[in-house]
Amino acid sequence: MALNSTDMALLQLLQSDARMTNQELAEKIGMSASPCWRKVRKLEDDKVIQGYRAVLNRKKIGLGVMVFIRVVLDSHSEAEAKKFEEQVIAMEDVVACYSIGGDADFLLQVVAADLDSYADFAMSVVRRLPGMKEMQSMFVLKEIKPLDSFPIKKLAP
Repeated sequence: MALNSTDMALLQLLQSDARMTNQELAEKIGMSASPCWRKVRKLEDDKVIQGYRAVLNRKKIGLGVMVFIRVVLDSHSEAEAKKFEEQVIAMEDVVACYSIGGDADFLLQVVAADLDSYADFAMSVVRRLPGMKEMQSMFVLKEIKPLDSFPIKKLAP
């Protein structure tokens, strides 16, 4: 799907404030409300916009520890990877999981209330995942630039 400059402007505005009304969106990009609404609906229907959510401060909701876990599996069979993925998807403490290239197979992003909670989770849950060969925990000391939006400007031709 090719995005035009209006689509990109809408995406940029919605990433900065998804609670913006359709009327406000239309005014900011210089179009009337009905065509603006139709454009947003098309972006939703085409799955460019996959949903709307509140961005929470993890520390204020009691999740003081963030850890990235580098995982190496025993084998590289498709069945083993699928089994691993299915179990990780079901874990609430794993907030993101990526299949990666290089010397590891997966990178998990995990949150926990404190170090003790993370240790319990890592030892009793993560280490027990199917096909687990090796795991390495990397603790976040300070969030410098957490994900908050994608660079829409870079999509422009």
